[in-house]
Amino acid sequence: MVQLPDLMEVSAARPASASRSRPSAVPGAPVALSPSRAADFMTCPLLYRLRCIDRLPEPPDPVSVRGTLVHAVLDQLFDLPPAERVLEKALALVSRSWQELCAARPELADLFADPEMPPSSCDDWLASAADLLRRYFTIENPTRIQPTERELLVETQLADGIRLRGFVDRLDVAPTGEVRIVDYKTGVAPPESFEEKALFQLKFYALAWWRVNGVVPALLQLIYLGDGQVLRYAPEEADLLAVERKIRALWAAIDRALRTRHFPPRRSRGCEWCAFRAVCPEFGGTPPEWPDSVVV
Repeated sequence: MVQLPDLMEVSAARPASASRSRPSAVPGAPVALSPSRAADFMTCPLLYRLRCIDRLPEPPDPVSVRGTLVHAVLDQLFDLPPAERVLEKALALVSRSWQELCAARPELADLFADPEMPPSSCDDWLASAADLLRRYFTIENPTRIQPTERELLVETQLADGIRLRGFVDRLDVAPTGEVRIVDYKTGVAPPESFEEKALFQLKFYALAWWRVNGVVPALLQLIYLGDGQVLRYAPEEADLLAVERKIRALWAAIDRALRTRHFPPRRSRGCEWCAFRAVCPEFGGTPPEWPDSVVV
């Protein structure tokens, strides 16, 4: 991977931002593609269908909710003045952020309601979130970073009508204008052979940013809080054009699947923790009937 120096000192100046408007839904055809939904289809077309077309509910799981909690704390941390962005403040935000999440999503109250779980389960889980935040402070010094954007919706439409959108955890712009796109991951860094797959999300964002602002980001950065590793990549126009070609092919495949109503399951290691095994033919289940009105 190409390494670039950290853009530690960044400007608070706000560049031309990507569109924040949301497209209107068109029944029966995809209207937008995000990195997560693209990953769903590439992993398992049936998973994409159950999430995007059938919109089946998924029970919250402790790992993904912990990721949401840590992201919320890091977002709130940058609301503080730079000098106050210290570990103690971050740890103090954990409990408050958890309460806010539970208030916004009442279903989270059942996350630790299993009577077979030990009474300390929630406390241990919150402690594990705090550990991830401690590791963050060994990677970056947030007192020296002034993000230009956080939880930024980047959205654009390619020349052939494909709409891209997604939320960037953090976007930094250096005083000299270089753009860095940052994403936090609460797991561990992938082996080198899987780095390209891990970077697809940030290249997707970089493509959208480039198409809107005419500037290729200088650096893409994945921060893995599970093991303290940082994956950095300096994209070039050729990289983003390759991603654009991949997205066009993927969009065409989704469109064909919609027209034929054929979203086959695809076995992988992810099946072990998939929430939809009960309706998956690979495990003896039956998907729901195709809905009368499809809005993707």
